[in-house]
Amino acid sequence: MLLQGALASGRPAITAEVTPPRGGDPARTLAAARSLKGWVHAVNVTDGSRAVMRMSSLAMCRLLLDEGLEPVLQMACRDRNRIALQADLLGAHALGLRNVLCLTGDPVGVGDQPSARPVNELESVRLLKLVSQFNQGRDPLGGDLPDGATALFAGAAADPQSPSWSGLRARLRRKQEAGARFVQTQMVCDAAALRRFVEELAAPLNLPVLAGVFLLKSARNAAFINRVVPGAQIPQALIDRLAQARDPAAEGVAIAAEQVACYAGIAQGVHLMAVKAEERIPRVLALAGLGPLSPAVAAPFEADQAD
Repeated sequence: MLLQGALASGRPAITAEVTPPRGGDPARTLAAARSLKGWVHAVNVTDGSRAVMRMSSLAMCRLLLDEGLEPVLQMACRDRNRIALQADLLGAHALGLRNVLCLTGDPVGVGDQPSARPVNELESVRLLKLVSQFNQGRDPLGGDLPDGATALFAGAAADPQSPSWSGLRARLRRKQEAGARFVQTQMVCDAAALRRFVEELAAPLNLPVLAGVFLLKSARNAAFINRVVPGAQIPQALIDRLAQARDPAAEGVAIAAEQVACYAGIAQGVHLMAVKAEERIPRVLALAGLGPLSPAVAAPFEADQAD
C-alpha cells in the first residue's frame, strides 16, 4: 500500500479527502477522486461527517479501489453497534481495503437529522483495539478467528489545537497503545501548535502525523467553517485576507499552499480537505513545491490492481 509504505519509509506522505454523494450516483465523487490520481498516496472517504447523511464510506472506498486509487476508509462509531462495526471491518478487508481511520464521530446534534438516535457503543480507542484484535487473528468472543486474520493499517484523528493539552496527551497515548499507526489531524491553522504536537506528543510515540489543511474558498466560507465544524479555529487574519482578495478562490489556494509547504517541514505529511473543490488540490500541491508522485512510487499499487 502506498500510504503505509510512505509512512514507514519516512518519505513525505500526501492524502486528500472526498465526500461521498448525497444520493445513489457516485459519478461526482469519482470524478473528484480521479483529479487526485498521481498526486496523493491515498484518498480518504468521510463517514457521515458532521452527522450528515451520505453514501456509505465502505461502498465508496471499494469504487475508488476499482479506479486504481488507494482509499482510506473512515469508520465512525456513532451510528453502529459493535456487531455492525465488526462486520464492516471484516467486510472491508475482504473487499481489498487496508487503510482505516478510526473515529468516534461528530455528535448527531450538529447534523441535519438531530432527532436520530446515536449508538456510540464504542469510541475511537475501543475501535482501534478491535482492529488490533482482528489483525492478530483474535475473535472478540475469545479464541482465534476461524476464517483468518485481517491486515488493516489503522490511523487515528487528533486536534493539535485542543484547549486541553494534558487531555490531548493522554488520549493520543491511549490511541497509540490501542494500535494506531498514524495520526491525521483536524484542520490546523497554527504552525506552532502543530510543531509542539509533533515534537512533544506524536514523535515520542513513534506516530507519523498527517497535518490537516483545509482549502478555504472565501471569507464567508471560512466564517461558516468556524461556526459549524467542531474544533475549527480559522484566525481572523486569514478571514480578513480572503475578504480583501480580488480573487478569494485563488487566495484560498495560495493560503493552502503556504500551509502545506510549512507543515511538510514539521509533520511527515499533509492531509488536504477541499469540499467540492478537490480539483484544486493538485494546484495547491504544485504551488507548495510538491509535484506529482513519481511513476516508481505509484507503480506498485497499480500493478497490484492489475493482478
